Amino acid sequence: MHPVLPSPADARRLPPFSQGMTIGLFGGTFNPPHEGHRHASLVALTRLGLDRIWWLVTPGNPLKDNDGLPPLEMRVAAARRIAADPRIVVTGVEAAIHTRYTYDTIRWLARRCPGVTFIWIMGADNLASFHRWQHWRGIARTMPIAVVARPGATTKGPLAKAARAFAPWRLPEHAARTLKRRAPPAWVFLHAPLDATSSTALRARGAGLVPNRPEQQK
Repeated sequence: MHPVLPSPADARRLPPFSQGMTIGLFGGTFNPPHEGHRHASLVALTRLGLDRIWWLVTPGNPLKDNDGLPPLEMRVAAARRIAADPRIVVTGVEAAIHTRYTYDTIRWLARRCPGVTFIWIMGADNLASFHRWQHWRGIARTMPIAVVARPGATTKGPLAKAARAFAPWRLPEHAARTLKRRAPPAWVFLHAPLDATSSTALRARGAGLVPNRPEQQK
């Protein structure tokens, strides 16, 4: 039996929110989602004092080849199974608002969710390539950023171009809980026990999501 997928409307719905909340935003294709995503989210929830984390499951990654990417609804369903925590909310809202780049998504969310403090969450491996993102400087000036250590990038990430560019605004790790009160640009690097799981490795050994064949889809 194939797992029940959310409807397109459900997968793309903006999660509930209220004024005064602090919400982490964790974006990616989640192909497939895994315990490393959950681990980073739990670290951020605890260390930053967040109310929620929204996993933003993207329609596609502008920096990668998206051929063979499983349908959004399949990735949302898989991410919800992995998240397994009421504080982690999975949404494909970018498909509904037709944004392709993180910069456009976070600006839309900031306008749509007045009174909410957002913090962008990323792994240290993404920090290493952050300077390749569209309007990366604009992202850092739109909302605070928390970087969670990842295997192989714990030292490389803080030395990356973006980290050097915004070095004057890096908070000491012991002040991480104050990040939500800081005006951007502001960022912090969070060290934590490492989870080596990666989507790339899972796909390489055939453990990724496999879309249903057309004749099996209902």
